[in-house]
Amino acid sequence: MFKNLFRDYIYPISVFAGGMIGVGFLSLPYIAMKSGIWLMILHFFVLTFLVVLINLIFCDISLKTPDFKRFPGFVGHYLGKWPKFFTMVLMILGSFGVLLAYLLIGGEFLTSVFQPIFNGNDIAYTFIYFLIVGIIVYFDIKVISKVEFWVIVLLFFSIFLVFVESFSHIKFSNIFVSNFDIRISNFFLPYGPLLFSLWGIGLIPEIEEMLIGRKKQLKKIITISTIFISVFYLLFVFLILGITGNKTDQTALTGLKNYIGNGAVTLSLLIGVFATLTAFITQGIVFKKVLMYDLKIKHWQAFIITCFTPMILFLIGFKSFIPIISLTGGALLGINGVLILLMYKKIGGKKIIIYPLSIVFLMGVVYEIIYFLK
Repeated sequence: MFKNLFRDYIYPISVFAGGMIGVGFLSLPYIAMKSGIWLMILHFFVLTFLVVLINLIFCDISLKTPDFKRFPGFVGHYLGKWPKFFTMVLMILGSFGVLLAYLLIGGEFLTSVFQPIFNGNDIAYTFIYFLIVGIIVYFDIKVISKVEFWVIVLLFFSIFLVFVESFSHIKFSNIFVSNFDIRISNFFLPYGPLLFSLWGIGLIPEIEEMLIGRKKQLKKIITISTIFISVFYLLFVFLILGITGNKTDQTALTGLKNYIGNGAVTLSLLIGVFATLTAFITQGIVFKKVLMYDLKIKHWQAFIITCFTPMILFLIGFKSFIPIISLTGGALLGINGVLILLMYKKIGGKKIIIYPLSIVFLMGVVYEIIYFLK
C-alpha cells in the first residue's frame, strides 16, 4: 500500500514540486517588502488560480499529444513549423535564464556555507556546484525522483527550524512594513517573480511519462502540487518578513544571520543548496530532452549546451538575480502561456477562457519588458 502511495503520488508530486521550488521563491519576501504585503497576497491568489488553470489546460493538451515531445514539440504539433521555431528560441533563452538563476543562488549559498571553513572565492564554489549538477544532469529523471522527496522534507524541516529559532524575533508589524500604500508603479512588481516561482509547465510531460498506466492521476497530482507549493511560498514570505522586516535581502536566507543562530542559518543555506541543486537538475534534464527530442541533437551535445552555457554566462558577468527571474517569469513564460492557449483553442478549448487569459499574459509581457529596460 505504502509502496503504491509513494509510486503513484508522493514521488511524482515531489518531482513536480521540487522542480518548481528553485530560487524564485527566495526573492518573494524581498518583493513583498518592496510592493507591500496586501498586494503580494492579491497576486498570490490570482496567480495561483491562473497557474492551476493553465496547468490543467496543458494537461489536457499533453494527454492528447503523442509521448516523447517537450514544449516546442507540442507547439509544432498543433501550431506549425514557424511557431515551433519561435518557441524553441524562447525556450532556449528562458531555460538559460532559469538555469543561470539556479547557478547564481546555488553558488552563493554554497559559498556562504563553506567559505568560512575552507576559504576560497565565489567562483570556485560556483564551479563546484556546476560540476555536481553537470554530472547528474547527464543521467535521467529517475536518478532524482526519490532524492527530490527527501530534499523537500529537509527544506521544510529547515524552514521549521528557522521558525523555532527565530520565534522571539518575529514581529507581526514587520510583515506589514510597507503598510497599505500600493503604488501604481509597483502594482505588477510581484507578477514576474511569482509566476516564475509557480511555473511548472515544462515538467508536466515528464510527470506524465512517470505515470505510465496511471495517466488519469496527472491533473490531480499537478493541482495538488501547485496549491501546496503556493501555500508554502506564502508562509515563507510571512516568516522571513516577520523576522527581517525592512532589512529583508534579495535571497531571503543570507539575511537571517543577524537574527538567529549560525547553526540554523547554515542548515537553511545548506538545504537551499540542495533545493537549487534538484531544481537545476530537473529543469536541466527537461531542457536537455527538449534539445534531444525536438531538435534531434545527440545526448552529449545537448548535455554540453544545457550545462555549460549558464556557467559561461556567469563567468562573463551575468549576476543580477531579480531582473533575471522577473524577465524570465513575466515575459518569456507569459508568451508560453499565450502559446498554450492557442494550442488549447486547436483542441476545442473554450473561448471564454482563452481570450481573457491571453490578455493577462500579454499585459504581463509588456510590463516586464518595460521594467527590465528601465
